Amino acid sequence: MISYIIRRLLWMIPVLFIIALVTFALMRAAPGGPWDRDPSRRQLDAATQAQLNEEFGLDKPTWRQFTAYTVGDVNSEGEFICGAVCGNLGPSYRQRGRTVQEILFDVPEGKPFWLSRFGYSIRLGLLSLFIAIAIGIPAGILAALKQNTWIDYTSAFIANVGVSVPNFVIGIYLIMIFAVTLGWVSVVPRSWDNISAWIIPALVLGFGTMALTARLTRSAVIDVMNQDYIRTARSKGLQERTVIYTHMLKNALIPVITVLGPALAGLVTGSFIIETMFAFPGIGREYVQAISNRDYSMILGTTLIYGVLIALANLSVDVLYSFVDPRIRLD
Repeated sequence: MISYIIRRLLWMIPVLFIIALVTFALMRAAPGGPWDRDPSRRQLDAATQAQLNEEFGLDKPTWRQFTAYTVGDVNSEGEFICGAVCGNLGPSYRQRGRTVQEILFDVPEGKPFWLSRFGYSIRLGLLSLFIAIAIGIPAGILAALKQNTWIDYTSAFIANVGVSVPNFVIGIYLIMIFAVTLGWVSVVPRSWDNISAWIIPALVLGFGTMALTARLTRSAVIDVMNQDYIRTARSKGLQERTVIYTHMLKNALIPVITVLGPALAGLVTGSFIIETMFAFPGIGREYVQAISNRDYSMILGTTLIYGVLIALANLSVDVLYSFVDPRIRLD
């Protein structure tokens, strides 16, 4: 297994290089640049733009800009500055004097790491996954045990809505119900220190995963219910709860686990819409602002972080899958 994990980690290097290359090409092909301003505001003169281009290396050939960001380059003083391969994600073009790492990972002195933008996004993704599992798996089991009843039909309807309707649409309806009509929560909380402020964003973000988990669990449980070892367990007089949780659930969760990796990666990396909607202080919201501002370093750096998270999430689920199902060997 160790050799398998090492190979997967090594494969991340060319994958991240391709991600960086495609992102860089799309980013530079888009119209506009980092020094463009809103037409209603004062525009930068040509001399100032030329000075900024020289300061940030945008006056160099395109290929050299890419290699300087990913590998590194020699600065005007003759010193080699290592790039993204050394964890240097470059300076922000919009937030002058700050690097991408400082914006995404730094916290005020004396504060814990999870209060950084990266920490906020990770916590939101994990909370969304917890909600999806805590509701989706029991709902799927109950729907399978109560086939062709109103419980099964209600679960199927909610699951279909969650799979087919975009989460930002669900978010709009939840805001209208719980914030505007009932007044239980505020649309934009004054502080994210209270757990109640996280409920709706996490529920909206995890709703699709919850629906998919419920559908997969229902199908898997129905399939396992008809297996011979389940009939044998019941014929021995075991309690139904023991049959479900000891014999049925472990095998039924195997196909569910296969989607947890992409689901977790999707919850963490796909949160930029939800973060923007709720003004959530995570890296997803910073990513959207970077795209709007053509902040090239922030766009590339955040994309690479998302790529690493997706790769690690998928690797973690593959390893977990081998523990749950002994028939799977990672060689």
